[in-house]
Amino acid sequence: MNKVEEASGFGETADRPPVTEGSASMSDHRGWILAVLGAAQLMVVLDNTIVNVALPSAQADLGFGTGGRQWVVTAYALAFGSLLLLGGRLTDLMGRKRAFIIGLIGFAGASAAGGAATGFGMLIAARAVQGAAGALLAPAVLSLITTTFPGGRSRTRAFAIIGTIVSAGGGMGLVLGGVLTQYINWRWTMYVNVVFAVGAALGAWLLLPSRRADERPRMDLIGTVLACLGLLGVVFGFAQAETRGWASPVVLGSLLGGVLVLAGFVLRQHLAPAPLLPLRVLRNRERVAAYVNRFASSTGNFGIIFFTTFFLQENLHLSPVLAGLGTLPVVIGVIVSSNVLGSASWLVRIRPKVVIIASLVLTAASLVWLSRLEPSSSYWTVVLGPLFLFGIGQGVNTTLAMSNALVGLDPDDVGVGSALFSVMQQLGGSVGTALLSTVASTVTAGYLSSHAGSRDAAAVHGYNAAFLTMAAVFASAALLCGILMRSGKTR
Repeated sequence: MNKVEEASGFGETADRPPVTEGSASMSDHRGWILAVLGAAQLMVVLDNTIVNVALPSAQADLGFGTGGRQWVVTAYALAFGSLLLLGGRLTDLMGRKRAFIIGLIGFAGASAAGGAATGFGMLIAARAVQGAAGALLAPAVLSLITTTFPGGRSRTRAFAIIGTIVSAGGGMGLVLGGVLTQYINWRWTMYVNVVFAVGAALGAWLLLPSRRADERPRMDLIGTVLACLGLLGVVFGFAQAETRGWASPVVLGSLLGGVLVLAGFVLRQHLAPAPLLPLRVLRNRERVAAYVNRFASSTGNFGIIFFTTFFLQENLHLSPVLAGLGTLPVVIGVIVSSNVLGSASWLVRIRPKVVIIASLVLTAASLVWLSRLEPSSSYWTVVLGPLFLFGIGQGVNTTLAMSNALVGLDPDDVGVGSALFSVMQQLGGSVGTALLSTVASTVTAGYLSSHAGSRDAAAVHGYNAAFLTMAAVFASAALLCGILMRSGKTR
């Protein structure tokens, strides 16, 4: 088979032989392989939020300043975001099994070092290495799903499970982080990764076939440097915007420099004999729509968990653990919609374009509903329903976006195509952090200036403005997907 299945798998009824990395068939072990890949994906997704809950305890234990908190998060984000394209290409070149196991070992080692950190510098270094290992691991997971599962319902189910993990992992991380920090120790928010990684690495070594490259791979070194520097500038700029402000020379310089370097990277890809990111990856309109979808969904995942958790703790006065549990309707909604998407036979009669646009509109509507929060709002009447509907929409659009992002790719481009999907996820999270926090803080400050003393009301006004901004992002994504995607049924 010369290409990964042209169809995304949505709407198909028959399975086809899987594309494998070796001569041995993986069909007898696909359930176990999916469990291994799911454990690795869960570890990467959990790490985005599980450490956040532990930051106050880590700060008190290691004695670093409040300004150092953001670097515990930023160190991971910078390494992960800037190295993703390199990780995706290395996945294609060295073999997916090898890249997957190396990424797991690196993540486990860095997590163990972070849990054992004796000072701030050691913790930051461990987080950066975690991000670098994650940049190799994340594209390997999606690549292995694509090459393990055939088109049709089996691939859709596989992406539904991984999509559930991606969409629900943030909320799960808050719950697990709160439990570990409150009842054991903050260091276990790092140590828990070792358990995931060791189990997944052992399963991968036993179950995944190996592939040796037919020829010695080549790497576009100039393109690699440009991609890493460009993504580093963009991610760093957005990460600093929340604390420094959008007008800061550091923020503007980082963003502008990053964009210019990425423009140079695109030009380099036109000229390079062995490009890091072959531009043919971006010539499929469904794939570009999937990247747009992933960007919007990542922004929403950050925002709804972040601001809802603040509301539950500061206005409803719930403990961190209960606040984390309060976000579980998102997880439940994702699980419900992903399972329906992966198993319902009636979906064969619906065009993917219609389903994706409907899911984005539903997600936007849930955020508009949530924007009606007031300081005295009840969780059961104003929060629960919107969170569940948000999860329904996210479960559908994330599953289909993951599948469509890899439609029609040459086998040698699957890794870098998967990496670009993860880049959109990382950029969406970075933009969400900066943009939504800025909107919320600006609206809060404006409300306080005209309503002195109403701090709770001011904060909720800020949250509502952030929710409406997220709704606008999803509505824009629905419009773009409507323009980009074809109307026909998936074959």
